[in-house]
Amino acid sequence: MAFSHELILIYTTYFVATASPGPSNMAIMGTAMKKGRGAALALAGGVIGGSMLWAMLAACGVLTVLATFAQLLIVLKICGGLYLLWLAFKAGKSALRRPDEAQFAPGDEKVAYGRLFRQGILMHIGNPKAILTWVAIMSVALKPGAAAAALPMILCGCAAICVMVFCGYALLFSTAVMGAFYRRIRRGLDALLACCFAIAGLKLVLSRS
Repeated sequence: MAFSHELILIYTTYFVATASPGPSNMAIMGTAMKKGRGAALALAGGVIGGSMLWAMLAACGVLTVLATFAQLLIVLKICGGLYLLWLAFKAGKSALRRPDEAQFAPGDEKVAYGRLFRQGILMHIGNPKAILTWVAIMSVALKPGAAAAALPMILCGCAAICVMVFCGYALLFSTAVMGAFYRRIRRGLDALLACCFAIAGLKLVLSRS
């Protein structure tokens, strides 16, 4: 019974952390409205893959070791921050462009899918908060006396939440209504994305803890 309460707490905490506004969610929303469902799902797939990568490393105890070395976390923060600043630069350039219907024409979908999937992975593995989150979760799953089913239940449950949230954003914001809405607010949304990426990137680069 005690573990059931802990499991509910873990799921709730992970859901709130995953669903709350952040660079990944904002990027999925913007991609869904601009490029459609397939592109948004590709980006979401990369974010999910990055999250599950950290989950597996945490389950193997690798993240616990990594979290004890402040220098490695600082390097990870700087790399992740610089990547977010690069995304901010690209979004800023897009915001400065004048509306052009040609930019909404379908491009090379295979290339776009692969690029967006990699972008999703890089956004998530460059976020040190993901490390600390999974370290905290695994401290419950791997503590002495924990039920044998604790680890697989936590991993499967969090994976399901991750898929539900990120793919949900991709599906919700890729509707025809949202696509038409994006065409009206493109420059403003790209400017908002640029600000979100820049703030998150600077926060990571300048953070000392």
